[in-house]
Amino acid sequence: MTNPDETIRFSVSLPKALLDELDRRVVGKGYASRSELVRDLIRERIVEATWDRGDEEVAGVLTIVYDHHQRELTQQILEIQHRQFVQVVATTHVHMDHHNCLETIIIRGMPAEIERLSQEIGGLRGVRFAELTRASRIQN
Repeated sequence: MTNPDETIRFSVSLPKALLDELDRRVVGKGYASRSELVRDLIRERIVEATWDRGDEEVAGVLTIVYDHHQRELTQQILEIQHRQFVQVVATTHVHMDHHNCLETIIIRGMPAEIERLSQEIGGLRGVRFAELTRASRIQN
C-alpha cells in the first residue's frame, strides 16, 4: 500500500522556451524550486476543476470596494448576503478614505450559489471593484 504523503519524482519534457519561462516564474514569484511552482499550478487547476464540477461545497473570498455614500448600498449588500443559500462565515470592513470602503466576505457553499452572490453584489450601483477568490479542499 502506498503512503498518500509520499513524494514521487517524475520527469517532464518541455521545450526550452517553456522551461526558461518556468524558471523566470520560479525566480519572479520567489519559489524555492521548480517543484514548488509546479505543485502550486497543479493545486490551482484542482481548485478550478472542483468549482467547474459544482458538486462539492467550496469556499471563496469576495473582495469589494464600494462608495459608502451610495444610497442604500450597504443595506443591499447585507440583504443579498442574507437571502442567498450560502454561509457567510465572516466579513471585514475597512474605511479606505472618505468615500471608499473595502470589504471582504468569506463564503462557504456550492460554487453556483457563491458565484451568484458574487455577481449580484458586484453588479450593484456603487460597487467599484469586486473579485472572487476561489478555494476548495486540496490533498497535499
